[in-house]
Amino acid sequence: MKYDFIGIREQLINGIKNPMLTIVGTLEKKDCKFLVLADGKKIDYDIDIVNSNNDFALFAKIDNNVRYVEVYIIDGKNKYMISKLKNSTVRKVLRNLKHIIVNFFYKLWMYIKYFCYTFYKGVRLAWREHHFLIPPALWPKYFKDIVNKIKYPVGKVPYYNAFIPEEYNKWLEENKEEEEIVDFKYNPLISIVIPVYNIEEDLLLDCIESILNQIYTNFEICLADDCSPKKETRDALKKLEKRDPRIKVVYRKENGHISKATNSAIEISNGEFVAFMDDDDVLTPNALYEIVKALNENPKLDMIYTDEDKMEMNGTLCEPTLKPDYSPDTLFGGNYICHFSVFRKSLFDKVGLLKTEFNGAQDFDFVLRFSEITKNIYHIPKILYHWRKVPGSTAVTVENKDYAIENGKSAVEEALKRRGLKGKVYTPIKTTHYVVEYDIIGNPLITIIIPTKDDYKTLDKCLKSIYEKTTYNNYEIIVIDNQSVEKNTFELLKKYKSEHNNFRVMKANYSFNFSKMNNEAVKEANGDYIVLLNNDTEVITNNWLELMLGYAQQKHIGAVGVKLLYPDGTIQHGGVILGLGDVAAHAYVGLEGDSLGTYGRLLIPYNYSAVTAACLMISKKKYEKVNGLEEELEVAFNDVDFCLKLLDKGYYNIFLPQVKLYHYESKTRGLDTTSIKYRKFLREREYMNNKWKEKICNDKFYNPNYSLIKDFYLPKKVKKDEKASR
Repeated sequence: MKYDFIGIREQLINGIKNPMLTIVGTLEKKDCKFLVLADGKKIDYDIDIVNSNNDFALFAKIDNNVRYVEVYIIDGKNKYMISKLKNSTVRKVLRNLKHIIVNFFYKLWMYIKYFCYTFYKGVRLAWREHHFLIPPALWPKYFKDIVNKIKYPVGKVPYYNAFIPEEYNKWLEENKEEEEIVDFKYNPLISIVIPVYNIEEDLLLDCIESILNQIYTNFEICLADDCSPKKETRDALKKLEKRDPRIKVVYRKENGHISKATNSAIEISNGEFVAFMDDDDVLTPNALYEIVKALNENPKLDMIYTDEDKMEMNGTLCEPTLKPDYSPDTLFGGNYICHFSVFRKSLFDKVGLLKTEFNGAQDFDFVLRFSEITKNIYHIPKILYHWRKVPGSTAVTVENKDYAIENGKSAVEEALKRRGLKGKVYTPIKTTHYVVEYDIIGNPLITIIIPTKDDYKTLDKCLKSIYEKTTYNNYEIIVIDNQSVEKNTFELLKKYKSEHNNFRVMKANYSFNFSKMNNEAVKEANGDYIVLLNNDTEVITNNWLELMLGYAQQKHIGAVGVKLLYPDGTIQHGGVILGLGDVAAHAYVGLEGDSLGTYGRLLIPYNYSAVTAACLMISKKKYEKVNGLEEELEVAFNDVDFCLKLLDKGYYNIFLPQVKLYHYESKTRGLDTTSIKYRKFLREREYMNNKWKEKICNDKFYNPNYSLIKDFYLPKKVKKDEKASR
């Protein structure tokens, strides 16, 4: 029967051994009740789903011998039948059979789609990398790749998505480890300072319980009540004062907001280190133990921070923030350090306390100031802090505190002034991140170096994009001609020489050696800054040189890389991750070009261990300081090696996603299209593993919890039998 106030979308009895009545629909009247009768007898039911759209789902268990089930809705004194179903075994068998058949064909269709997609990707790879001339030496590698594709078909990949709570919690469960607890020689007092305001008692108690349950016990809890009007909060604090002598409370007489409240808590602290915590968050039991363990390994540490995740109000863990080691330029993009962070108190006299003008971003400003007076900063890549998603907090959405975004921007601007740096700071639309664009010092000459061999159309596209789009006016171009033979190539080079007085050609009459060619060109370069550029690139961003130069002029920065896109707009280069795949690989390959990336990595400048030399800027002095590119690495990994040499000298490399170029990727040269080249690639890979094994195994700008099979995913635990077969 049909009624205006209720609509039934699905009604069935399913299950042969344990029948279950299911009714799904929409109910407009909220004060109605249901009545379920099995052969005329009333039975219990559950309503499991009710949402803002008035949708509902009713479930009721019925006995096997029941013949008919009737469902009524009662509206006051009125009773309406909305469903009458027969508990037929034949129907249930047919329904199950239908489900099995549909499920089979659905899975078959998914496998066909997966096969077609894999085949398409394989054809694309074979053309792009080898023009279908795959050398026999590469066959074993690609065969292994195919086996892995079959081994991990649809839905059975060897990694978890960190941002799907179910998968994240599976990863947490798989990685639970019983850590051996040792006695420390050095046991500093740690003061955990917590500003409190109108917090519900149960949330505050959860927070304090998580501290009292710490493995490491030499701590004190310093609470500052910011004149809370809620009696429940004040009463809870008074109970806590009596509970444990390590709990200290100061009651402010007027509301001063989070900065003043935190400062009040700091003022009553006696610890050698101060740890910041919110009044509704939770520590893992080993949080302080891990902090003190790090201090015992290096007592000179002044600032320690850990990984964190978020906690739903029902206790479900989600949205992990797996952080890199200290990254000064990444920090300008937003407070990635956040929770859980611990600071040496003796440095507070130099740094000062929290500033009220940065409320909402007060900890961000504090971290920026603290990092200016010490480099003894350490990251513990373990999730030791759960940031509770309380309604109205920034853990849910930063839009709850819009002023925090503006104050964060001001914190970055103030940091630039303190450091004597000039530039502008802006916030990308609808984000909580910041981008710094440095002012250029002077008008230095930039030398753009482009190795090439024939395929004049590709080179012409590259050169034309530079001359037509580049807004910076002081640059020169050196094209390295590596044994070109085509007449059209020579005519093109002659044309550009005649039309532009900042264009010249160098000859490289020897077999392809990317490192040697660029090194020789740098010696001939007149510019103070060098751009290494592939001939199969095309400029998109008009002010690309200005943006790159602003960063390359910073004293602490080595190589400056950019976002490279395939012609279809997907990402070809989003930074380089060490150990990914093998030695190193590009991040975010194949992702849409306008994607934000994990924690904004495709939106704001980010420190990486390496960037690709397909488009890379660096000062000539820094290039020469590390003796340029390694000439033993003729084809592969020379840019990675170059960037690692810069890291060894104390420089930071950076990826600028706001600078974009198309990259047609080795279109003229190809990649390893002969067995000789592949053997050379293997030698160069071995060279990298021998020279940089420690760094390749521990990329400090890529959290070690992440997978080395797929970037920014969590690895599934490998079973013992699987390990043995690999």
